[in-house]
Amino acid sequence: MRFIVGTFLYFPDFTPALLLLVLTCPVWQVSQSLPVMGKGPMTDSCVLYAQTLLQNITDVLTQNNLSSGIDCTKQNMELNVETRTPSVCAPQGSTCSGIPIASELNQESVCLTNIGKDLRHYYKFLAAQPDPDSLLGPTVLFSLRELMENCFSSFLPTDMAFKEAAADRTSTYDERLRLCKVLKGFQVRSITINRAISYMNSGGYAK
Repeated sequence: MRFIVGTFLYFPDFTPALLLLVLTCPVWQVSQSLPVMGKGPMTDSCVLYAQTLLQNITDVLTQNNLSSGIDCTKQNMELNVETRTPSVCAPQGSTCSGIPIASELNQESVCLTNIGKDLRHYYKFLAAQPDPDSLLGPTVLFSLRELMENCFSSFLPTDMAFKEAAADRTSTYDERLRLCKVLKGFQVRSITINRAISYMNSGGYAK
């Protein structure tokens, strides 16, 4: 069961077992071996930036100060539904749990656009969050900024400067709860982004 509120997708019945499926099921399980081609638009550095971002998100989610008074592990995730990153970044002939991915969506440029929009969406949200303990600024926001500046520069927000801490004030309960849910969604989306960038780096997408 799921329902949409604003720009996020809520999963009220998102059980640990389902989360395990999301993290372990190869979103693109290529049905046949593909030859390794020349390097795509994503460089080795982009792969490293994406990996660092995912690691930083994962590390921050374990910090008790981030969600003081809230058990983040028991909260549902919120996913950005304004993009189609999981579907448009899946290589042709890929499946997950036996469900084929539509081949017409496997376009490298469309995948890059959706990833860029995801990164901009999360950057704007996270940069606006109170960060008195500097848990987000030097870690998630910094690595997110690096990835965008070096690999998705056209998607950098033009209406705000990078801030290591959006505000020194203490966050409210509702803000911490929302941050917890959004970060959990960003973690899962970052797994997809890492796979896509690595696949593009290998030249795996059809031109």
